[in-house]
Amino acid sequence: MQTIFITGTDTDAGKTYVAVALLQGLKALGYRTVAQKPVAAGVNGAGFNTDALQLQQHATEQLSYEMVNPYCLTDAVAPHLAAAKARLSIEPAVLTKELQKLQAVDADVALVEGAGGWLLPLDDHSTMADWVAEQQLPVLLVVGMKLGCLNHALLTVREIERSGLKLVGWVANCIDPDMAYQQENINYLQQQLTAPCLGVLPYQSEPQLNTSLASAFIKQLRN
Repeated sequence: MQTIFITGTDTDAGKTYVAVALLQGLKALGYRTVAQKPVAAGVNGAGFNTDALQLQQHATEQLSYEMVNPYCLTDAVAPHLAAAKARLSIEPAVLTKELQKLQAVDADVALVEGAGGWLLPLDDHSTMADWVAEQQLPVLLVVGMKLGCLNHALLTVREIERSGLKLVGWVANCIDPDMAYQQENINYLQQQLTAPCLGVLPYQSEPQLNTSLASAFIKQLRN
């Protein structure tokens, strides 16, 4: 199984949107998939995180909600703050145990979606990036295309590379339909980032089935 960690340039960059697009495309190409959002903050009326529910719905191998989202925190704030309010602690050892459960499922690809941006705090001393580095997971970066994304993307890539992890590629997710010079910004990132752009997702409410992103993703994993 290939396990990939999906991070974003910021909160609302579209990590789940891209993950769903990948899951849909991979399924259409005949790949078996599992997905996990280890830490999520913010729940619906039933007490579930909607991002995690989407991952659960679109993966080919159906897992329990608890396996998809081990840490489900009520308040839609930074997870370490939500955990503190709930008198919980986010334990890296628990994240590792849950990841191992995910990787034990018979599937071809596992997508593990982060929360917020790359340096998301788990507590006062560690970040999600620290845990990803410990697990040595390859990383896919979602760049939310909006004003300021160049700085966010370059800083995030610098930190990923500083962690010694492989950046398998990045996706330009067009979250702002009115962004000025959008294509010029994408061109700049293509010039500056050594990892390839695996796709450009247009602004739309729901990802449309398109296997090109999944095909580019699989091709890059094989390199």
